[in-house]
Amino acid sequence: MTEHEDSVPHTTSGEKLQKVLARMGLASRRDAEAWISEGRVKVNGVVASLGQRVEPQDAIAVDGRLIKREDAGQVVRRVLIYNKPEGEICTRSDPEGRPTIFDRLPRLKDGRWINVGRLDINTTGLLLFTTDGELANRLMHPSYEMDREYAVRVRGEVTEEMLEQLKTGVMLEDGPARFTDIKQAPGGEGLNHWYHCVVMEGRNREVRRLWESQGVVVSRLKRVRFGPVFMTSDLPMGRWREMAQAEVDILSEEVGLKPVALPEMKTRTKEKIERMQRKIAKPVARTDRRARVLRPAEDADVRPEGSRAPREPAARKPRPAEGRGTPLAERPSDNRRKPAPSRGGSSDKPGGRGGRRRDS
Repeated sequence: MTEHEDSVPHTTSGEKLQKVLARMGLASRRDAEAWISEGRVKVNGVVASLGQRVEPQDAIAVDGRLIKREDAGQVVRRVLIYNKPEGEICTRSDPEGRPTIFDRLPRLKDGRWINVGRLDINTTGLLLFTTDGELANRLMHPSYEMDREYAVRVRGEVTEEMLEQLKTGVMLEDGPARFTDIKQAPGGEGLNHWYHCVVMEGRNREVRRLWESQGVVVSRLKRVRFGPVFMTSDLPMGRWREMAQAEVDILSEEVGLKPVALPEMKTRTKEKIERMQRKIAKPVARTDRRARVLRPAEDADVRPEGSRAPREPAARKPRPAEGRGTPLAERPSDNRRKPAPSRGGSSDKPGGRGGRRRDS
C-alpha cells in the first residue's frame, strides 16, 4: 500500500465524491471522476481518490478552491436547448481561439453549464446544456438509451442493400455499429439525398463513419433529436432556449430523476430571457411517446422552407392504431435568408459536416 493510499480515509458511509460534485453543477459525473483521477480534488486537505465517499462535514476543494458544501444539497436543474452552428467546438476554451459552444450561453451567478454530449466542429443542430451534473450524466449514460436522430445529406449512390447493411450493423475500427432506423427524406438532387437516421450511442464521428463504410460521403449533418427533445427551425441557428418547468420534469422522468422546482427569477431577468427565447418542439412525456421508429418520409410533417407558421407539436398528433413511431423530425435549414425555390425546383437544404468523443 502506498503512502497516498494509506493517508486517504476510506469509509462505507456518505456519498460518492464525484456524485456530490456533479449534483452541485460543477461538472458531469464523468468529468468529476477525471478531476479526481488527475489529483485536482482534495478532501479535508488530502488528495482524494476515485470512489471515495464524503460526509456533509467534509471540506472539499477543487484546484485549491474550497467548495461551499451548503450548496451541495440544493439541486439547481436548468436546461438549455441550443442550435449549434457550424464552426463551434465543444470545449470551454480553445488555444487556437476558435469559437466554442459556451460563448453564446447566458452567464450563471453560481455553478456552470454542462454540455450533454458533443458535436463535431462541422456538425450542427441540437445540443443540451444543464446545471445539474447528475442529469447530464444520466442523459449521456448508455443504460438510459437516449437515442439520437440526425438529418444527413449523403453524396453518392445509396442502394437498399446498403441501407439494410447499415441497420444490420458494420464493423468499425472501434467495434460494431449500426443505425436503429433509416428513412429517406424529401429533397436533394442527382446523387445528393437526405436521410434521417437514429443511433443509440454517442461515439466519435459514428454517423459519418457508418455512411463512409458504404463508400459514400456525408456532405451535411445535423442532429435533430435527442431522446424526447426535438429541434425545429423555430429556434434559429446559434440561439438557445431555456426549457420550462414541465419540459425539465419530462426530461428528468426520462432518466429516473425526481422533479426539482426551477429557481425563482427576478422579473427583469425573466423578461430578458423570454426576449431571447424562441419556440421549439417540446419533449414528449414517456406515457405519450411512441416506439422510436421513424415514419416514412411521406408521412412526416415537414414544413416548406420559408414557412413561419408554427408546427403542431408531435405530442399532440393523433396516434395511429398500428405501426406507431415518432414523427420524422423536421428537416434542417441553414437559416440564411434566400429566395423561395420556384415551383418544381429542388429543395436541397443544408444540415452540417465531422473528433474526441462526440455524438456524430
